[in-house]
Amino acid sequence: MGEPFYITTAISYPNGPPHIGHAYEAIAADVIARFQRAQGRDVRFQTGTDEHGLKMAQAARSEGLEPRALADKMSRLFQDMCDTLNVSYDRFIRTSQPDHYRASQAIWSAMEANGDLYLDRYEGWYSVRDEAYYEEEEITEGEDGAKLSPHGTPVEWTVEESWFFRLSKYQQPLLDHYAANPDFIRPESRRNEVVRFVEGGLKDLSISRTSFDWGVPVPGSDNHVMYVWLDALTNYITGLGYPDDTELWRHYWPADIHLIGKDVVRFHAVYWPAFLMSAGIALPKQVYGHGFLLSRGEKMSKSVGNVVDPMVLAERFGVDALRYFLLREVSFGQDGSYSAEAIVTRANAELANSFGNLAQRTLSMIYKNLDGVLPSPGEDEVDRALLADVEQRCANLTQQFERLSFSIGLEEWMQAVFACNAYVDNMAPWALRKTDPARMAAVLGTLVVAVRKLAVAVQPIIPASAERLLGLIDGGQGGAPIEQPTPLFPRLELEEEPEPAA
Repeated sequence: MGEPFYITTAISYPNGPPHIGHAYEAIAADVIARFQRAQGRDVRFQTGTDEHGLKMAQAARSEGLEPRALADKMSRLFQDMCDTLNVSYDRFIRTSQPDHYRASQAIWSAMEANGDLYLDRYEGWYSVRDEAYYEEEEITEGEDGAKLSPHGTPVEWTVEESWFFRLSKYQQPLLDHYAANPDFIRPESRRNEVVRFVEGGLKDLSISRTSFDWGVPVPGSDNHVMYVWLDALTNYITGLGYPDDTELWRHYWPADIHLIGKDVVRFHAVYWPAFLMSAGIALPKQVYGHGFLLSRGEKMSKSVGNVVDPMVLAERFGVDALRYFLLREVSFGQDGSYSAEAIVTRANAELANSFGNLAQRTLSMIYKNLDGVLPSPGEDEVDRALLADVEQRCANLTQQFERLSFSIGLEEWMQAVFACNAYVDNMAPWALRKTDPARMAAVLGTLVVAVRKLAVAVQPIIPASAERLLGLIDGGQGGAPIEQPTPLFPRLELEEEPEPAA
């Protein structure tokens, strides 16, 4: 059993159906999980849905449903999305599950036992959409005079009895932790934002509500439910069996990486480590805040009408083509843009025309000219040079993937693909078939070795296509003839844009 590696996504808020941003995070986390498994790590991968809070209660009321019924209905859509996109999670957690209630109440009790909770009255600005509290100095005024959060969401003045967490007590411990662990928050830009925020001073945090009841009950205060973020963040330890001393807990905690959107970095890099410090639990090793995925350069929103269902994109372009595009096109950690034209262009140029065509040409010539029997690689200097180049490029990909630099790693991979195609053009095995059949076999044998290395390297990105290709090649080991190859990546055609989701 290899070294443990625990990765989580932020759990999705299911008050509406999944959009491409949810898919982007799930796919990126899956690539990390698959890559780490390929390096021999013992990976645990968790994703799921965050089902409590006022926003869910209001969404359920608008649909004439009980909150749990809405949660059941919507959570299913998010799990279906993960399954469709070939996301290899070990647990899909739901915060409405009994073990999560137990874990949330256990961490609450641990924080209370440490003297960090007290009952008081909350007065301040609250955003239902963000499920977040904001200070007076963070509030702006919209064109219509409405009060807005820093994210532009409406806020309302809230007054109610509340339990508070002594967040102020953890200002210096947090700053000390950031200083001692420079990779705790990545990328660097997010780290700098968080450090500035904490240096500006932390006020105690309201962590319970009495104005609604859809949430985890506060132990000993039955009319209070937990602040949805305390409950939601606890999912990362619920999934390992906390508060029990389970084998999962001992083996996988602390998490190696919480992969999240940049808009929730404060919750994960300030509140969550403070909660854990209070409860006497080890902190995760890294919080990584990736960028937003924009539609033609614009942030997606229902009001603009540019929200696209990832299931539609997967059906239209293919799951692996979509996965490849998202990790190749966007510099991970930064904002990136997507469009149907960009997906088609990238998938056709790199998957269909370059890698897919390389594999198809190589294996088809072996099938037709060598009775499907895989030949040995060539011994000429040019053959060895190609395989050394492919080996080095794949090693470079591994280094870049370790750093979560997926687009740079895939650029290395593409350079290896281009080198193989140039080798095909220079060697011209179709001409050698008539003039030097033995040399043709050596060239094709060299290419098979190269194609296999390329398939293994890119498998975390395009798992189904790589598995199919590797199955075909590995089926020809030991002299058995390979089956007739078929194209891995059909060329995509640009059609009308899919109808935006409601």
